[in-house]
Amino acid sequence: MTADTITAADIRINARWLIPIEPEAVVLEHQAVIIQGSRIAAVVSQDEADLRFRTRETVDLRHHVVMPGLINVHGHAAMSLFRGMADDLPLMTWLNEHIWPAEGAFISEQFIADGTQLAMAEMLRTGTTTFSDMYFFPEIAAQAAHDVGMRAQISFPLLDFPTPWGSGPEEYLSKGKALIETWKGDEYITPAIGPHAPYTVSDGPLQKAIKLSADTGAPIQIHLHETAFEVTEATEKQGKRPVARMAELGVLGPNTQCVHMTQINDADLKSVVESGAHVIHCPESNLKLASGLCPVQKLMDAGVNVAIGTDGAASNNDLDLFGELRTAAMIGKAVAGDAAALSAHQALTMATLNGARAIGRDHELGSLVAGKLADVIAVDLSDPFLQPVYDPASHLVYSNHGRAVSHSWINGVPQLQEGRLTRIDVADLMLRVDGWMERIRDQQAQ
Repeated sequence: MTADTITAADIRINARWLIPIEPEAVVLEHQAVIIQGSRIAAVVSQDEADLRFRTRETVDLRHHVVMPGLINVHGHAAMSLFRGMADDLPLMTWLNEHIWPAEGAFISEQFIADGTQLAMAEMLRTGTTTFSDMYFFPEIAAQAAHDVGMRAQISFPLLDFPTPWGSGPEEYLSKGKALIETWKGDEYITPAIGPHAPYTVSDGPLQKAIKLSADTGAPIQIHLHETAFEVTEATEKQGKRPVARMAELGVLGPNTQCVHMTQINDADLKSVVESGAHVIHCPESNLKLASGLCPVQKLMDAGVNVAIGTDGAASNNDLDLFGELRTAAMIGKAVAGDAAALSAHQALTMATLNGARAIGRDHELGSLVAGKLADVIAVDLSDPFLQPVYDPASHLVYSNHGRAVSHSWINGVPQLQEGRLTRIDVADLMLRVDGWMERIRDQQAQ
């Protein structure tokens, strides 16, 4: 090996174990991830890295598993400020009597800015590098994510009625077009369209959302078949299940993300399969609100791409995607009646490459492959609760929690080093969060 065959690069990450996701269900040992600029230059053995690369920085992670950053494909980031405010209530009671009134009282640009930053701090600390958000003032959330350097799909809300962000569908669509125009093609922000649900958006606005998606390429994310009540009410009032209505309107398609999907019959499954739509599984929120259980293995067996989301912290009550994976894997087995259903490797793929597919970025995110963007995390397996290590993939899903994440990089930029956030001033953030807590608590006491 001569000097002219040695390649200079920025960062070398030496991993005790590495789970690249592609190829699937593989755990490698003593590997090195080489980062040049914003991309992965190579994934090779450490011995080969010694011969081929010289890097500006080397990070030795001798007790860690290195893998792609997690992708949280559904949430309402700023609702972190409502965490624990109204628990142990059915979905419609929770929404109508608590969440929507609180949103009317407190939602503002500053609320969104602070709540989104709180959510990003939690997600970065627990291994998420890309998140999807559907909430008010999406332009503020997009800017907040961009400023921190975190990837986000930002869906503007679309509903039939007024909210703090707009007077109705026409204003939402107008503002949404501006959001798409502002962020289209950005490296960090993917603008999207977020019709809230079939029961809050009528056919006319949905058809305009479909046209906007077709004209711009923006994905559509919609809450769909979240509860049995939603399906029963739609069938009684409209004579058809919501999935059937969405299919007839043309809402379902390869650019559509269907969130929750806990109530699925064979006709629903056929519609989803034929459309190429994605399903976003939110197990902990569905459990907490007693909404139902998504048949993940059945969907995957039928060829549906299933990704995972936490939902908002007001209905979860955390944004730890590793915790979500454990719950998803456990539920998946119980629902399928098969202990082999939704394996650890399948769960990890659901939180990485499947998430990237759902948001249309699997060509550059979701696996540790040369040429893809350098979104990488490391999980420390040295603690007693993760010992002994027979199978790192199993530990990540069944024994781990997000606080074991020690490092993360997005676009090759360090976001978490030895468990400390590098781009968010946590002390200042906590002061602002305390201020919101006092205001919300005082209002709730009245």
